[in-house]
Amino acid sequence: MTRFRWKLDARRLAAPTALSLLAALLVAACGGSNDPVSTACEAPASTGTVVVGSGLPGDPALPEPSSGFRLGMTSVLAKQYMVVTANPLATKAGCDVLRSGGSAADAAVAVQMVLGLVEPQSSGLGGGTFVVHYDAATKQVQTYDGRETAPASATENYLRWISDTQQTAPLPNARRSGRSIGTPGTVRVLSMLHGDFGSKPWAELFDPARKLATDGFKISGRMADAIAGAANDLKQDDDAVAYFLNPDLTPKALGTTIQNPAYANTLSLIAAGGADAFYTGAVAQDIVAEIARSTVGAAGTGTLTPGETTLGDMAGYVAKRREPVCIDYRAYKVCGMGPPSSGAIAVSQTLGILENFGMDAFGPTAVDLYGGKPSVLGVHLIAEAQRLAYADRNVYVADTDFVPLPGNGVSSMLDKSYLRTRANQIRFDSSLGVAQPGTFPGATPMGASAHEGNGTTHVSIVDAKGNVVTMTTTIESGMGAFRFVRGFLLNNELTDFSSVPSNTDGPIANRVGPLKRPRSSMSPTLVFKRANDGSIDSLLMATGSPGGSNIIQYVTKTVVGVVDWGLDAQQATALPNFGSSNSATTGIGGEHPNIDATNSGNADPLVSGLRALGHTVSVNAQSSGVSTILRVKVGGEDRLQGGADPRREGLVLGDGEG
Repeated sequence: MTRFRWKLDARRLAAPTALSLLAALLVAACGGSNDPVSTACEAPASTGTVVVGSGLPGDPALPEPSSGFRLGMTSVLAKQYMVVTANPLATKAGCDVLRSGGSAADAAVAVQMVLGLVEPQSSGLGGGTFVVHYDAATKQVQTYDGRETAPASATENYLRWISDTQQTAPLPNARRSGRSIGTPGTVRVLSMLHGDFGSKPWAELFDPARKLATDGFKISGRMADAIAGAANDLKQDDDAVAYFLNPDLTPKALGTTIQNPAYANTLSLIAAGGADAFYTGAVAQDIVAEIARSTVGAAGTGTLTPGETTLGDMAGYVAKRREPVCIDYRAYKVCGMGPPSSGAIAVSQTLGILENFGMDAFGPTAVDLYGGKPSVLGVHLIAEAQRLAYADRNVYVADTDFVPLPGNGVSSMLDKSYLRTRANQIRFDSSLGVAQPGTFPGATPMGASAHEGNGTTHVSIVDAKGNVVTMTTTIESGMGAFRFVRGFLLNNELTDFSSVPSNTDGPIANRVGPLKRPRSSMSPTLVFKRANDGSIDSLLMATGSPGGSNIIQYVTKTVVGVVDWGLDAQQATALPNFGSSNSATTGIGGEHPNIDATNSGNADPLVSGLRALGHTVSVNAQSSGVSTILRVKVGGEDRLQGGADPRREGLVLGDGEG
């Protein structure tokens, strides 16, 4: 039976103080509850609770320098609804929507619009999104594909050469050229989600972000770091220079108040005109013109190879409802996003392999707020299972509208007998190093590709009716393609394709193609308790993370942390990151306080134990951004329990613990 260890912060149980009364009045002024002791959508502070964005002491939205790992974070409980995002202002916007009776789908729209403003380096209108939705009334899971697409004119050499007759690389490189920019999908997929499950008017959901863009917000630590790290690349775009840099071309710093009237205007157009206002008309024209630009900004140097996206590509973009990918894991059903994401297949394969081992015997020791110390064999088994899953992922998984999966598709790749044969390759006394992909009858020999960027964020939401959204959203690498138009950054998503169409092993499934969607590792995931007949009984968990191809590892350790090791939402989220994407290297996140990363980890028993099994271990810091919600029992009552990744600026908010 799953065990949950409760570690409650006594500060959240404190009696109301003058500060909390003032905070509650501020909520009422913003259209919320006028109950002076309500803690709905408020954050814990040393003297009670505080309204996020109020600027009062303890406000988690007050900018602080970003750090590798925030200490002291504990799980948060709520009665009926909860939101976890990577930014306090976005969490607050989503929670306010839920408090006013909105659905999880409504909250997702509001959250994304705020994230695109306050965390522009990670996601936004210019990127793509995968959504997994659970309808509590019907117990049905639906997934939504808002992945970017290559232009209709793209060839398999689109990222490799300027043209078939000019066979040199795009300038200044593929990412920084217009060739990296895919047709954005986020606005269209959120419109589809809202049309299916929204309850509030579409236009109303843009108000929080529009107000922040107009009034201004303070640059957070992670945004400040992103601006500083990308300052030289942003100089190729005059609009990016004007927004992100000071007049002397230095990066705008932590705590700077920044306004974005262009973004507010774009939101107003979409609010009034729906998704079509983004994909046609002036907004689409400006996006296409930016992608086609071949001259750098006044502060930049060099030449830009233009992309070939047209107004027809924009107007023709289609978001898609897709079948979820699900696997039974012990007493649970785990569901996620299928191709063009490789996330659910790889997570499911990893879990299906691990099901052949008694993982509860290999849990962490000295369990604390941060998940404890992973065991050598626990990490070894998970990393080995991931090597096998990534081996299949890197060869076989791509946009299945263009390249089919091997065998009978998902069912073949998740077949229990197949996964048992894969598990049989794992040894307790040594590492596989680099695993080979599995074989399937009739499968065409294929080449492998593995690259993926890290400019991504994740959101988990449960509404008062029990509906759930788990959503991972991205512009690919941090700051995307460094192109800023109408108040938002454009993605560099097409660099998730293989730039070469084949290698000596055969054609590459994830090669570029016209209107094709690049493979992703984004893994928005739902876990359910399973009924006796194998169907969904009830929600256990919603989770996901940013992190490029490591997303699969972050989600896997969080699911195993809850299901096999009995960790609570915060502990499983904070648990040290570890795993392998099928190289000889196993990564152990050295940013974690329970990992000794000094001297390459030589003094850490986990690291030395893995090395003794033949792992090449890296203790480089890992920047996951896991957002987790569990449904648990407290005193016999249903509660939601949330955890936000201490490696980012995330926040959990809900309707209180009472």
